[in-house]
Amino acid sequence: MPVRSLFCLSLLAALAAPASAQTAKPAAQAPGPQPIPRAVFLANMDGDFARMDANHDGKLVKAEIEASLQATALQGILARNRATFVALDADHNGQLSPAEFARFHAAPPPGNATPMLQHFDTSKDGAITKVEFRAGTLANFDRLDADKDGIVSVAEMKAGGIAKK
Repeated sequence: MPVRSLFCLSLLAALAAPASAQTAKPAAQAPGPQPIPRAVFLANMDGDFARMDANHDGKLVKAEIEASLQATALQGILARNRATFVALDADHNGQLSPAEFARFHAAPPPGNATPMLQHFDTSKDGAITKVEFRAGTLANFDRLDADKDGIVSVAEMKAGGIAKK
């Protein structure tokens, strides 16, 4: 687990620690992050280490780190699955009807224009003109057309790695 991720996990765990583990605070707290005493932060960090140290030898090896990351990811997936089920179960009967299930759809991942802009926007103005698009695309065609006959054959596609051999 990257050091930054460990730090963030420890910080989040400290934020979620019970108020009794922290120094005395006023009765009414403002929402959001709260001060974290070093001792609480250190205790949470040690707890994270102990959870990852499966064989309790005081060292984290690759397998333990990977297993911990996988277990954490699985917990997140299962929590999202439970939340999705509860959200879809409109009549709260513990079952999803076909109509309830039909409401389910995963959110598509956000689009990322950066790779396409980097490849095609040769003028670096933040926009791709038709000429830039065609030039970038035709360059790939011309690269694949090894015999320069104006046709990309199946053999050329295979040789170029875009068709199964």
